[in-house]
Amino acid sequence: MSDTHFRIDHDAAGNQFVVSAAGTDLATYVYRPDTPLEESPKPYLYPLRTLSGAPVGVYRPWDHRWHKGLQMTWSHLSGDNFWGGPTFQQGAPGHGYVWRKNHGRQVHRAFEPQDLGGSEVSVVQGLDWISSRDEVWIDETRTLRFHSADTAGGVWALDFTTALTNVHREPLEMGSPSTHGRPNAGYTGLFWRGPRAWTGADVIADGGHEGDAVMGTRGAWAAIAGEHDEIDGGATVLAYAGTTSASTPLTWFARSSAFACLNPSPAFDTEIKLEPGETLRLSHRFVFLDRVVDRGELEPIAQEFAL
Repeated sequence: MSDTHFRIDHDAAGNQFVVSAAGTDLATYVYRPDTPLEESPKPYLYPLRTLSGAPVGVYRPWDHRWHKGLQMTWSHLSGDNFWGGPTFQQGAPGHGYVWRKNHGRQVHRAFEPQDLGGSEVSVVQGLDWISSRDEVWIDETRTLRFHSADTAGGVWALDFTTALTNVHREPLEMGSPSTHGRPNAGYTGLFWRGPRAWTGADVIADGGHEGDAVMGTRGAWAAIAGEHDEIDGGATVLAYAGTTSASTPLTWFARSSAFACLNPSPAFDTEIKLEPGETLRLSHRFVFLDRVVDRGELEPIAQEFAL
């Protein structure tokens, strides 16, 4: 794999930075967003692009305004909503989703010293997860590693690792809509929302699973391959479940039937109980390919980039 130089450029206002390689702005990391409270403010990666500049993300779609590219979330956290939008409650009116004043937020604290250029670049960030009652519940250390850019192969990769430490006085119950009674709605954790054009695109996963059958599986990787609007061609986004320090297994919330998304959920159908002082550690990888690939071509690539 050929080395391609990455570069990080921070904006003057101190709200975001852009990661570029091969003459393309690949990702913008907005770490001080102007997000409405109802969307649970949090850092996000958007725009996201392939090496050729093709879009592989969406921002505030009309159906879920709180979906923004690639972002670390939590839908059910001890009664608070760090996901955004309404909260699912079993037996509640409106098909179980109700708007509540329970939105938490993730607040950027500081970056560790970083290299702004090289064959790969990493950013280490400290954040506070602040509850709807203005209490700091989680101290997070997050690392974003941008690497493996290859112009010949049309590929680049992002590693996302995090350490979530409970600094609250009580245990934190970390769940999802499925842990609160809605089947196959286990979304929580690191969540990628694909372009609108990818609705109905091909979903392929480890273990031979495809399409809607990927939902709820526990394979090492899952991918979505779709065609672009406006420009010719398509792309593939390959995600790795990675690792978790919890006993609850990482499980895929992945589909394209309503919209394209990939989410290695740490609490798909079983809550994680994080005691005061305990740390939940998660590690995931996303690989962005500048073409549509089928299973035959994707499986060797998935082995090459395996965590």
